[in-house]
Amino acid sequence: MRGAKVKSKSGRRPPVKVKSGPELPLLPIAVGGILVVLAIVLIIYTVNQARTKPGPTVPVAAGIPCEAGEHTQIHYHAALQILYQGNPASIPTDVGRLSTCLYWLHVHAESPGVIHIESPKGRTFTLGDFFKVWAASKNTPEPLDATHVSSFILTGDEKLVIYLDPGDGTGPKVYTGNPADIVLREKEVITLEITPPIVNPPPKFTFPTGL
Repeated sequence: MRGAKVKSKSGRRPPVKVKSGPELPLLPIAVGGILVVLAIVLIIYTVNQARTKPGPTVPVAAGIPCEAGEHTQIHYHAALQILYQGNPASIPTDVGRLSTCLYWLHVHAESPGVIHIESPKGRTFTLGDFFKVWAASKNTPEPLDATHVSSFILTGDEKLVIYLDPGDGTGPKVYTGNPADIVLREKEVITLEITPPIVNPPPKFTFPTGL
C-alpha cells in the first residue's frame, strides 16, 4: 500500500537523526581567552609599576630632605641680602623648591630674599644650611665662607662684611664670625657685603605683609 510506513520488527519507529551544525573548535577559543586575560593583567601591572616607580633621587642637604608637602610644625622667616660692590645681587626665587618636592628651607617668588623655615621638628638652622640647600636644589656649587659667597669669589682687595639685624628694633650690627654659622632666627635680616665700598648701614629690608 502506498504511503504506508514500515515499522521495525520491534514495532517501534527508528529514531530520527537530528542534523547538528559544525562543531566549534573549543581549544583555540580557550587558549585565546587565556591570552586575552594575560594581556590585561600585563597592562595593569605595567601601569601600576609606572605609577609607583620612584623618580630621580633628590639629595638630602645638611640633613634636610626634600619632601612632597610643606610643614607647619615649625614655621618662621629670616631674610638674606647680598651686596656686591654696593649693588644688590639677586637670590633665585626657587631655591629649595623643586617640581616634585620642597626642602625645609626654601624661597618663594612672591617674597624674594626671604628664607622660609618650615620644618616638622625643632632644630637649629644656619645660613650654611641654606647655602647647602641652595646648592642641592639648583645643582650648582654655592660655597659660603670668608672668601666665597655663592658664585662670588673675593679677590685680594675685597672683603666680606656681615651685618645682622635681629629684627627687634636695635638695628644691624657687624658680625665677625663664620658666615656659615649664623643661626636663622625669626625676622632676622642677614646682609653679606662684598666690599668695597662698605654700605653702612646696609639697606633696610621689609618683610612682605603676612610674614
